[in-house]
Amino acid sequence: MESIIKISKDKSKLQVEVIHDFLKTTYWAKGRTISEVQKTVDSSLCFGVYLDDKQIGFARIVTDYVVFVYLMDVFILPEFHGKGYSKQLMASIINDPLLKTCKVWMLKTSDAHGLYKQFGFTELKHPEKVMERLLL
Repeated sequence: MESIIKISKDKSKLQVEVIHDFLKTTYWAKGRTISEVQKTVDSSLCFGVYLDDKQIGFARIVTDYVVFVYLMDVFILPEFHGKGYSKQLMASIINDPLLKTCKVWMLKTSDAHGLYKQFGFTELKHPEKVMERLLL
């Protein structure tokens, strides 16, 4: 029998150490400090994924709550992969009432295209209209 996860936007439940321990080793946030992780949490809409009160996943959104959503730092801890938790997390995000008026959703990924395509994400329709400024 599959365990039931809880997904919450309550920032007081977030276990920042768990988030930091995972993110600091990823290709997209390698080296991010715990204070930087805390700052991103403080300034974002966050979704924590919990199994028996242990945080096993996370995602954060930067948004204006009207037009634009940028999805970042999405993960389920590796030992919990293959149980459908990432799909449950994405469904919670996509269906969140706070984001339902937003028409433009973006994210960057190098390895999870299959997951995001299930939720309507595609390659850029007009890449010639999108610019970025990377300071790496």
